[in-house]
Amino acid sequence: MPRLALYALLVCVLAVAAAVVSFAKGSFLGIVWVLLAGLSSNMCWYYLKREKLRKSVTG
Repeated sequence: MPRLALYALLVCVLAVAAAVVSFAKGSFLGIVWVLLAGLSSNMCWYYLKREKLRKSVTG
């Protein structure tokens, strides 16, 4: 797994946890955490697909 994809996945997991805690406390700041989780999830998929494509092109 590429290092950047791993970091993005870690950020995604932490953002989801922060969103859950934020919503549990009744704060709407959790919306920001949900958006950050979505962004980092997309980054993770991008880096994974890019690495897969790179490996298939180089053989």
